[in-house]
Amino acid sequence: MSSNIENAEYQTQKEGHKDILLQTQDLSLVSGGRTLISNITLDVSAGEIVTVIGPNGAGKTTLLRLLLGLITPNAGIVFKKPKLRIGYLPQKIHVDPILPLSVSRIMNITGNYSSIQINNALEETGVVSLKEKPIFQLSGGEFQRVMLARALLRSPELLVLDEPVQGVDYMGESELYKLISNLRTRHGCGVLMVSHDLHVVMASTDRVMCLNQHICCEGQPQDVSRHPEYLKLFGLDSGSALAVYSHHHDHTHHISGTLLEDGP
Repeated sequence: MSSNIENAEYQTQKEGHKDILLQTQDLSLVSGGRTLISNITLDVSAGEIVTVIGPNGAGKTTLLRLLLGLITPNAGIVFKKPKLRIGYLPQKIHVDPILPLSVSRIMNITGNYSSIQINNALEETGVVSLKEKPIFQLSGGEFQRVMLARALLRSPELLVLDEPVQGVDYMGESELYKLISNLRTRHGCGVLMVSHDLHVVMASTDRVMCLNQHICCEGQPQDVSRHPEYLKLFGLDSGSALAVYSHHHDHTHHISGTLLEDGP
């Protein structure tokens, strides 16, 4: 059974790890006779980016839903810092183009935030100029940045991001991961992120957990990329391991594609 422990118990659990925001112990979920998640133990600390990778059907989104309390595990415990503020960017958000939703309206759809709060959040993700633009006219990268701004409105201590670069082109992926890293630094928040592209995300993450119902391997990105379980899971061999992706260039593009003289 899943539970959030009280403050005194939390202090005991995090002894020696005063910045831990979320922690699980032996988390498991079985549904319809099928094991979706098995014995997952992990933790996320303030100021840390932890990325969960794995193939389709590995249980990545299921794990996030368990951690957020959206579904209940069959076994194991989820520990959270008391009154932990979480900003969540789900994997799939469908907005009917018939609905006359602008960016500013969708920012307020689950809360009542001031114009200043909305402007600040959109400014942080580089899309404040799109505030009055209809949602259905946004590109994939613009939409993901708006959704990320929406997740920032709660001043989260922990950002939970499920495939945050979904629908974003390759160059936009690099810039979006850089933005997430900058947000972590600026706010001191923890980030728990799901991705399927280790070779792209690794330059912007501190720790990687490779998931396929259970934890296959975990550690620093460079170590995971060479781990036999990772290579096996993604159909690679020791001679074809992907290099750690590190993207460096002397210029920056706006999300619209416009070349900028200075970085955002």
